Amino acid sequence: MKEQIIELLEKSETALSSQQIYDLLELNGVDDLKALLKDLDSLEKELLIYRTKKDHYMLFQNCSLKAGKFFANKSGYGFVDINESEDIYIARGNTNKAIHGDSVIIEVTDDTPGKKEGRIVKIVDRSAKELVGEFNIVKNIGIVTPDDDHFKFKIEIPLKESKSAVDGHKVLVKILNRKSDEIYSGEIIKIIGHKNDPGIDILSIACKYGIDDVFSDEILDEVEKLPYEVKASDKKGRKDLTDKEIFTIDGDDTKDIDDAISLDILKNGNYLLGVHIADVSNYVTESSFIGKEAMERGTSVYIGGRVVPMLPQKLSNGICSLNPNVERLAFTCEIEIDKNTGKKVNSDIYLSVIKSKKQMTYNNVNKILEENIVPEGYEEFKDTLIKMNELAHLLRKYKIERGYIDFDIEEAKIEVNDRGEAIDVKKRHRGEGENLIEDFMIAANEAVAETIYYMDLPFIYRVHGTPSEEKIRNFAKFVSVLGYKIDGKLKNVTPKTIQNILDTLKKKKEHQILSKLLLRSMQKAIYDKNNIGHFGIASSCYTHFTSPIRRFPDLTVHRLLKTYLIDQKIDVETTEEWDHKLDFIGPHSSKKERDAFECECEVDDMKKAEYMEKHIGEEYTGFISEVMSFGMFVELDNLVEGLVRIDTLNDRYLFDEETFTIRSKHDKRGYRLGDQVKIKVVASNKLTHRVDFEIVEKLYDRNSK
Repeated sequence: MKEQIIELLEKSETALSSQQIYDLLELNGVDDLKALLKDLDSLEKELLIYRTKKDHYMLFQNCSLKAGKFFANKSGYGFVDINESEDIYIARGNTNKAIHGDSVIIEVTDDTPGKKEGRIVKIVDRSAKELVGEFNIVKNIGIVTPDDDHFKFKIEIPLKESKSAVDGHKVLVKILNRKSDEIYSGEIIKIIGHKNDPGIDILSIACKYGIDDVFSDEILDEVEKLPYEVKASDKKGRKDLTDKEIFTIDGDDTKDIDDAISLDILKNGNYLLGVHIADVSNYVTESSFIGKEAMERGTSVYIGGRVVPMLPQKLSNGICSLNPNVERLAFTCEIEIDKNTGKKVNSDIYLSVIKSKKQMTYNNVNKILEENIVPEGYEEFKDTLIKMNELAHLLRKYKIERGYIDFDIEEAKIEVNDRGEAIDVKKRHRGEGENLIEDFMIAANEAVAETIYYMDLPFIYRVHGTPSEEKIRNFAKFVSVLGYKIDGKLKNVTPKTIQNILDTLKKKKEHQILSKLLLRSMQKAIYDKNNIGHFGIASSCYTHFTSPIRRFPDLTVHRLLKTYLIDQKIDVETTEEWDHKLDFIGPHSSKKERDAFECECEVDDMKKAEYMEKHIGEEYTGFISEVMSFGMFVELDNLVEGLVRIDTLNDRYLFDEETFTIRSKHDKRGYRLGDQVKIKVVASNKLTHRVDFEIVEKLYDRNSK
């Protein structure tokens, strides 16, 4: 009925009441009315229609209001994200009691470019239905204080319904009724553990994002029935590649190995790249408990030196993992690549049986490719690795020529001990081996996507939209304030536009900082059945095929490939069924990916703060990475970021929003983005994930000659 409602409102020149819609759709009876009201409510929550104060309905796109998600600041104000492309500032007095994460409708009150402001007129959906917090007994009442201090209220729990929770327990609570601005009633869903127990800090954050580290008994029972070795019956109809030189390259501690690679040089001199991916779909069927759980989880999550897997370990580390010297089922994508241009000549996708000859590590491969040092056990593979690296450079050269964007942003690696405590934070090294695998996986993902795209069949793509021209212009304006000029046109933004901006800034001291700011101007990549291309990779057709152990969309791609290419089922009934499934799988997978990413970032921030707790009083050098009205953030060499509050400076400094500078009467240059400073760590709190610095001295002024 939803489609009929939308069609009716599209044709109507005025807003319609539910009774008018009921009559115009020629509905009949109480059941039809209930169904109509249910669909109207659903469409309203989906922000496809808008209900006026007089309870009339119209298409949301036809009203003057905007819809989005409210992100609250800890100080009370916030921003509403409109379709991930536009941020509207909401002052503290204009939030209409919305809380962090709510889906809201806003009225834009100031449309000035770069300073858009609005007020929330309606809360459509309260997303914070469950929260993680600390339980304590206060005056014979259970009180849960949310861990996330975006939420400025507490939740009351009657002691008789507290599930025997004690002071200090971390709990997951369901929010029920609002008793006042400061108090909600609720119920405990799950006791996570005591806040002082090892690993509970990480599990509490994971629980907040709906990430569960435990599999149900039904799933574990299914897993026990799966084989430990490849069965002869499963090899039928597969190409035997067990004698071929195939190997894997991963991190030192990787146990869930999705991908293996091989390389041949053809008689015409072209490269024949083989990308062999674990055939998880052979063991994880759609209707199984494991399959349903994999869809629900969407992705594996890597947090604090541990993994919360999408699949149980017997699968992810066992029969599905491409471990060395054992037979494994795979999906192989072979790609012939032109020896001169790096372009794909043709490709072939088929089921295979492989036996990896070596489990290589990035560290050892990088020794060969970067230092010409051959670690023990790698001697027989040296020549192949060198040829592979030649191909990887050719592939990358071709990608860059078409507009591939490399933001080159450094990442932190957090080392933890056996209790999960952070013991070191340093930059993650990205070498030739890491780039090689990335280039090969991109080539395979493109080849698979193009194969199905040109068959014109339902499929799931990895898409990345064109960034907003306004956001790129705002970035260019910001950079100009810093004294840098960006050459080239900013209208009709293409990947080459962004590539040229990055090239302009590459040699600047603030390159890493500016790259991050530019990245924030980009849209987020998502999964979708509609192919709009991938802007960041400058690819017209892209998917995720290479990590089915860790990502549900990849597992879906494997199922689609089997349906279309192996089983040859492309009839109308099959394609319509898949088309319907993908309506759910795309958005759901995108959401689970976002949840996992935000969880990983939050755990990293918490662990960085935990590490810095042991270094209070110590001095470091760093660059000013962001300037705000209340102070500035300084990023250290190990990528830990801390706040220098403006009121801790040794003079009366003010924020100049025109030049993004903090300055005083006595310091005309003040502090601005990119200045190098020496700081002292004055406070760090793993609970709030916050690190505080004080300035010791300015070491480098970016404006000084």
